[in-house]
Amino acid sequence: MKKTGIITFLILTAGVIGSLIYLSQNNAEPEILHTGTKFQKAPNLSLKDYNGTTVTLSNFSGKIVVANAWASWCPFCVNELPDFVALQQEFRDEVVVIAINRRESHATAKGFTDKVGITDDIIFLLDPGDSFYQSIGGFGMPETLFIDGKGNIRIHKRAPMELEEMREKVESILEN
Repeated sequence: MKKTGIITFLILTAGVIGSLIYLSQNNAEPEILHTGTKFQKAPNLSLKDYNGTTVTLSNFSGKIVVANAWASWCPFCVNELPDFVALQQEFRDEVVVIAINRRESHATAKGFTDKVGITDDIIFLLDPGDSFYQSIGGFGMPETLFIDGKGNIRIHKRAPMELEEMREKVESILEN
């Protein structure tokens, strides 16, 4: 028993150290703030919603878009979804929240959001080819873009958030 515990500890420690080295070498930041006047443009991919309607980010020109990459297998992602719903309800006229599912089938993604009871509360898009995640240089899960009304990425968050942090990010864009 003791030997198995030591081996498990060593494997876990090696994994943590390896992850830290990888993160430091790849300069993965939990949050990328875009400031000044030169912003990176958000990708304008065409993805389908649960009803099969094609949606692009440019459909929401003039509004702040919060675009979140999620999957039902990601515990951090699914914990955030109710907060994204609350954010959408709070900033109804100024913000559009879009949750982009990564590589899961329509049945899996919609089955999950139906079960949680949020299917009709925000825009859910399917991304079977993972094009959105790849276009933003996805590194971890969840990943969220805060995009201003001109299509500029203002904040790229690589980590889970709670409603208060989401609210602060939206308000910072509204103020500028």
